[in-house]
Amino acid sequence: MTANKSQILTVIDQYASRFKAISSYIGANPELGNEEYLASARLKEELLFHGFTVEAPILSLETAFIGTYSAAKPGPTIALLCEYDALPEIGHACGHHLICMMSLGAAVGLKSILDEVGGTIKVFGTPAEETRGAKVPMAEAGLFDDCDVALMAHPYYAYEKSGSSLAIDAVQFEFHGRSSHAAASPHEGINALDAVIQTFNGINAFRQQVKSTVRIHGVINNGGQAANIIPDYASAQFYVRAATRKELNILTERVIQIAEGSALQTGCKLVTSNYETSYDEMVTNEAFSAAFSQNLMELGIPQEEIVSGNDHGSMDIGNVSLKCPAIHPYIRVVDEVHTLHSIAFRDLALQERALDGMILGAKALATTAYDVLSQPELLQTIRTEFEQAIR
Repeated sequence: MTANKSQILTVIDQYASRFKAISSYIGANPELGNEEYLASARLKEELLFHGFTVEAPILSLETAFIGTYSAAKPGPTIALLCEYDALPEIGHACGHHLICMMSLGAAVGLKSILDEVGGTIKVFGTPAEETRGAKVPMAEAGLFDDCDVALMAHPYYAYEKSGSSLAIDAVQFEFHGRSSHAAASPHEGINALDAVIQTFNGINAFRQQVKSTVRIHGVINNGGQAANIIPDYASAQFYVRAATRKELNILTERVIQIAEGSALQTGCKLVTSNYETSYDEMVTNEAFSAAFSQNLMELGIPQEEIVSGNDHGSMDIGNVSLKCPAIHPYIRVVDEVHTLHSIAFRDLALQERALDGMILGAKALATTAYDVLSQPELLQTIRTEFEQAIR
């Protein structure tokens, strides 16, 4: 390990107790997406403490921020991504209180050698990953266009390489009919719930003709008020997912056509909308990912414990990965197999074992970013792969 990498690790260890305390604070005070006022304030305070400039809010997102440190010497720009929103009712069951401090800790460690090697560190505070992911409008606004790479790590029960994610649309169908007494005058009603049920039946039939990578799943979020009243309003929400945005656009249009057919069959009027932000697919940069795995091994993780990446649903970092080379690996922070978004994972992710895993993740992120800063040939390989992947 180089002297600069040793310096990075030393600095992260120096501040490890601070980083753990902040993570524990955020974990104990879960906030929903775009409401992460406590978390955002604490993270911004820490960046200022370590000599970063902080810009906030970003794009009118009150809990978003960008912390920046630039060396006088020119060099690549590294984007480290922070997430800190929690889930409804079950809090930080996805470990975002660990994610934000992996990235912030990595930035602090990396800053300690930046004046020597040159470059810029940008720490992006990205609210609401679970719902209306801020990375999407940030990417649309070009905030990652000047970044050479972007990286973050996610807590998990295994060390997993950065993999893929599905592009997603969140589609809501609202059907408007006419109410009537279901027994005395059913002929005067137009049943909005029937239109919802027809939509589910049509989508269920459509699933026979889609690829194995496609996912369509939904709920009835309003089905009427009483069994003896024909519902004049009913609605359903669906997640529609596919391997790429190009495939998803076609798929979502077909799902909308099914709902339109259901409205026509029942005589209802249909209003279609997106109830959450659409995400694009994650395109992992394999050369960048390999560098991260190598640094994990240098930090003592056996190669056989670093498994291939899987599809973990949909993530707003997908939109970032189409703007600059990106990775989203997973770090073991618990020693029992528990799925994300579970109470069991939430409880374990608040323990000291998880906080130790967070510090390891910060070190792996920082040393990988250092490789990009200090090895022009690696950065060129990463750039070439990225340019080919997004053609």
